Amino acid sequence: MCKILEKTSYNFKNTATEIKQITSDDTLLIRHQVMWPNKPIEYVKLPNDEYARHYGLFVNGEITSIISLFMENNEAQFRKFATLIEFQGLGYGTILLQGIIDLMKLEGVRKLWCNARVEKTKFYGKFNLVATDTKFHRGGMAYVIMEIQF
Repeated sequence: MCKILEKTSYNFKNTATEIKQITSDDTLLIRHQVMWPNKPIEYVKLPNDEYARHYGLFVNGEITSIISLFMENNEAQFRKFATLIEFQGLGYGTILLQGIIDLMKLEGVRKLWCNARVEKTKFYGKFNLVATDTKFHRGGMAYVIMEIQF
């Protein structure tokens, strides 16, 4: 549990935002709506969701962005990072991802990484994540592994 993020609040653009730990079930609707709306909801469930740590950014009490962390060997992979379409471009995903990066540093995690959609590499680069040479395709989408080492 992350007590720091659970109590972290921001005043952002005259809006109350808060990062809280949530359940995997709390992530499913946003994952589905944003990432794969044309697939069945089971498509966005991950095999180890019950072992992951899930976080949401709440804006004025409503969840707008989600991210899931999978920890192994002092490394964390974030997956299924998504912001509801009507809230994209407002900086809310930035708040959530920066909060997660700060948390990983605080916890002494050695590396944070993700399978980034190729068209999102510029976004992740703003957080000092670096593209590796590992690229692949899944579900008709091109991905590259991006990482930051602490």
